[in-house]
Amino acid sequence: MAVRLFVTGGTFDKTYDELTGRLEFGDSHLREMLDLGRCRLEVKIRTLMMVDSLEMDDADRELIARNCRQVAEDRIVITHGTDTMVETAGRLAEEGMEKTIVLTGAMIPIAFGSSDGLFNLGGALTAVQALPAGVWVTMNGMIFRWDDVRKNRDSGVFERLG
Repeated sequence: MAVRLFVTGGTFDKTYDELTGRLEFGDSHLREMLDLGRCRLEVKIRTLMMVDSLEMDDADRELIARNCRQVAEDRIVITHGTDTMVETAGRLAEEGMEKTIVLTGAMIPIAFGSSDGLFNLGGALTAVQALPAGVWVTMNGMIFRWDDVRKNRDSGVFERLG
């Protein structure tokens, strides 16, 4: 079973620019992360965009949805910025696709070395193989239905609504 992995940017793929002191995007770290984790799953990676999720708009979400609709794989993982991950999950759920789609992200860039990104990526790749069709969010060892999750900005964790 092949899994499609769509890269959209977010903290996952940010790097620190020493000259400007800002976090910016370079190349995606996903292939390196799969190698580091010794992933044996067949994963097909496509970078759709490299943006901070706070800068995503409806056209970006439509691009993500269209790519999910068009690929042959019915197991899809999307790396996404944490700030609007739930909004994108909701947009994908509107499609009603008979595919299993899991969104994940990181609170700390993988380039920093102490990131939760590698753990979250592994969790998402495992979850996408076991979950039924639908849209899911997985962060820090937890799996959430797209409509039962929020990012708690005060504590910096994802949690169930109820």
